[in-house]
Parts: sequence; C-alpha cells; structure tokens
Amino acid sequence: MKSCPGIVTTALLAGFVLASSAHAHDFWIQPQAYWSQANASIPITLQVGHGAERQRSQIRSGRIARVVAFAPDGAARDMHADLHLRGASDDGHLHFETSGTYVVVLETDNRGRSALPAQRFNKYAQQEGLTPALDYRQRMGKMATDAAESYRRVTKAIVQVGTAATQSGSHITSPLGLPLEIVPERNPYAASGSDLPVRVYFEGQPLAGALVKLTRLEHDDVPVEERRTDSSGRARFSLTRNGNWLLNVVWTEPVTAPSEVDFDTIFSSLTFGFP
Repeated sequence: MKSCPGIVTTALLAGFVLASSAHAHDFWIQPQAYWSQANASIPITLQVGHGAERQRSQIRSGRIARVVAFAPDGAARDMHADLHLRGASDDGHLHFETSGTYVVVLETDNRGRSALPAQRFNKYAQQEGLTPALDYRQRMGKMATDAAESYRRVTKAIVQVGTAATQSGSHITSPLGLPLEIVPERNPYAASGSDLPVRVYFEGQPLAGALVKLTRLEHDDVPVEERRTDSSGRARFSLTRNGNWLLNVVWTEPVTAPSEVDFDTIFSSLTFGFP
C-alpha cells in the first residue's frame, strides 16, 4: 500500500476505521467483582479505553472467536451462551458452581482494521513498544508513509470463587493457547507480598522486548508501571493487594505479502482484582 505522507487515501477511508489514539487502548473483561461466592451470578462488561475515553466495547458477537472459562482442575467450558453483548447494563454473566480460581479467556478474530497517517502511526508504535513495525519502516524507508493494520484482541480475567487457594494451578501459570498472552508465574491471589512476575508468549514462544504495562483500573489515565520483557520473555511488577488491575501488551508483525494492510497486530490483556 502506498500513500502520500500525512494523508489517508480514499481507498483506506472506504474500507478502514481511521484510528484515533483510542485504537491503541486496551480491551478487557470487567467482572462486577473478581471475588465471588459459588453459584453467584457475576455480571461482566467488555471494556475498552482509559480515562475519559473508557467505555463499553461495541464489538459484534460475530467477531468473538473464542470465550472459555478454565476451572481450577483445568477443565475448559465454552461461554458463548453466557454472553449477551450490549445489554442494558452488562455484556453477559459468569456462573461458577464450585470454589477455586477460574480464568476466563476471550479472543476476537483479526478482522479489525485501522489506518493512520505516518506521524501518528510512528507515535503509536513508539508508545506501545512495537519495535517490529518501527524497525521494518526504517529499514524499508517508509517512516513517512501512512500505515494500515489488521488487529485482534485477546484477554484473560482471573476470577476467585470462595476462599483463595494457597497454590497456583497450571491454568493460571501456563499459556492457554492465545496468540499473544500474559502469563503470571504465580497466582496473584495465592501468595502474599506485592511482587508479581509474569511471562509474555507470542505464538507459544517467550517474547523478548515487548512493552508490558500495569494499570490500576480505578485510576486508569496512565499506567502505574511499564516494563520491557527480558530475553526469556519475563517482566516483574509491584502492586498493592487491593483494587482492580490490568496488565497489557501489544505486538505486531509486518505483512510482506501483497495485502491491504501493512501490519498484523494483537492486543492482549490480563485482569484481576482484590476484595
């Protein structure tokens, strides 16, 4: 795709969303409470954005490729029937019959599209740590060229039912098959202290050099901490054991074959909260 610097072409405007800074905003599952009792009905909403731009997501049900709850024993249950997107006050309900720590996973398809003028795309790539995009654009002499991307969103929420466990289950501390995934190396509900080590996986392999952000959802204008993953895909954060928390990461790859987009991007998040 070629375009004049600073101008989004007519073709792009016909087929893409002209992305604002809100495009880079995070997407996550927001339970009414991350801690609950067995057999309770827990309303959830799908949230996107931060601060004044935070809102319920308007994603269509046809774009949700996967929504699964992993039980404490690791068993997976499809949750599509529990969603009713854009309801009056929520987007669905969670219901768990037994105590333990559950992980709810949601993945969209990659049919999201956006286009940005060159300077705005470069700024967005810098803010989100998208070094593959910046390196590719510099190497190909395209820093002054507008850019388009396809994108998908993936998210996990850790929900505690009943008393917190003292150990971490493998469904919490191991990858669950998402294309880009933040995996805590211990159950944030199980251990004392404020140290939370995480590992980021891309297509099943540890991802080095990704920018991971930690945000307190009650005060979500700016992240509390930002960390780059090391050579083994690890980063470590400090958090207080109260309130609701979001970890997010974004990654992209250049699309080198003929395509209407220049990059294929994934937004990934992990949320949890304390009573």
